[in-house]
Amino acid sequence: MSEQTWTVVDLLRWTTEHFAGLGIESPRLDAEVLLANTLGTGRLELYLHYDKPVTRAERSAFRELVVRRGGDRVPVSQLVGRREFWSLPLRVTGEVLTPRPETETLVETALELLPDVDAEVRVLDVGTGTGAIALAIARERPKARVVATDISPAALQIAAANADELQLNDRVRFLAGSLFEPVAGERFDLVASNPPYLVRGSVGLAPELAHEPEVALFAGDDGLEVLRPLVAGVSEVLEDRGKLVVEIDPSQADAVSALCESAGLVDVQIRRDLAQRPRVVAAWKAEA
Repeated sequence: MSEQTWTVVDLLRWTTEHFAGLGIESPRLDAEVLLANTLGTGRLELYLHYDKPVTRAERSAFRELVVRRGGDRVPVSQLVGRREFWSLPLRVTGEVLTPRPETETLVETALELLPDVDAEVRVLDVGTGTGAIALAIARERPKARVVATDISPAALQIAAANADELQLNDRVRFLAGSLFEPVAGERFDLVASNPPYLVRGSVGLAPELAHEPEVALFAGDDGLEVLRPLVAGVSEVLEDRGKLVVEIDPSQADAVSALCESAGLVDVQIRRDLAQRPRVVAAWKAEA
């Protein structure tokens, strides 16, 4: 980027080509988000003012973000401190997993299994991270009582801050601890979880994952280190005919379905994401 006059569209074009050359998955979108953040505007406004000159100070700030995104492969969500999930703006830092679009499949499934908008149901989100799942369900089911747990105190602070900003803090209770320990003795109509499920030592992973917490990503040598006890113990906290919905790696669909059946869960289903990959396993606790 030389000291010529650079307009919004010039910067978008240059940065998109730069990111594409580095193999970044969504070069145009990343360029738009970073430039909009730098200019303190929305992505749509970039195109309404595409020929607006960008000042030297603005270019300098933008250049720093571009270097960190392209050279260090820092996720865009961490660079701007935000990520939209289920149309909810969520605060994101390096302490939490960035919510992914495929996790919206889990929310869709959970809501299908809670069809009565006015029902006073109890929902547990295990490993809440940013609070994305818990907050999305709370927003869509206004009478639901939601509990969200995580082993990371830092993650819980971020999740609680997101709840405050979305004015859902009176609807979601956050508890620290592993799996079902924080809710011993309680019962829920639905348990949802996006647990760590990547195989430790996997090759070919996106370099952006190096900036996210390992504890939220990796689950032992087979990716089932957390899913195994989660599925095995879920009946202890589910009401009769209560539901479990968990996100999985597409390669784990059969293995997790078998875990559900071994745990005595019934009506096991596999749901696919928008790319038609197996993404969510749902199952029911049998009636006593």
